[in-house]
Amino acid sequence: MFGIVATLALAPTAPPLDAVAEASVAETRFGDDVQRVDVADDAARQTIVHQSYTASTGPQTLVQGGTNLDWAKLVLVEGGWPMTDENITFMMRWMRQENGADNWWNRNNPLNNGQGSGGGSGLGSYATLVDAAYYAAENLKSGRYPAVDAALQRGDSADATAQAIWASPWASSHYGYGTHWSSRPYEIIEAPASAWGR
Repeated sequence: MFGIVATLALAPTAPPLDAVAEASVAETRFGDDVQRVDVADDAARQTIVHQSYTASTGPQTLVQGGTNLDWAKLVLVEGGWPMTDENITFMMRWMRQENGADNWWNRNNPLNNGQGSGGGSGLGSYATLVDAAYYAAENLKSGRYPAVDAALQRGDSADATAQAIWASPWASSHYGYGTHWSSRPYEIIEAPASAWGR
């Protein structure tokens, strides 16, 4: 320990920074290339404003995610509806009612949608889940489901949107007007990459 202390005591002290800067300027010859800025004593300090920005989740990001949660969000993006927690919760519950959580991508038709699937009454299939999201949004915005479209546009209540789908002609069972509708927390489950067309 004595050796370390003695070594430190022998180390030279660094010169003050002002002295280093002055020596550097004195040794450098700038000639006429020196710039000088004079600031008035009464100049006001300016505040720098940092602009904020937001980012939205795009379809490519959702496709790469590959889960039922990503698909629910993709339908909202395709429909131009706000991506609120309430809208996402409604979509996840609805998908579970149609195909169950463990096989939500069944026939690449999570909502058993008949529009564009080649099988009326929701029994058809789509080439990919991306197609299914497009056609689900198109069908919901078609004018046949105005209360569902309006509830999704508000995005403020999963329960109100569920009531709108129950009252609509989407399912002939009307989900038992809520008696066949689960409100338990949803599970996030990934579909096979092939279902997404990747």
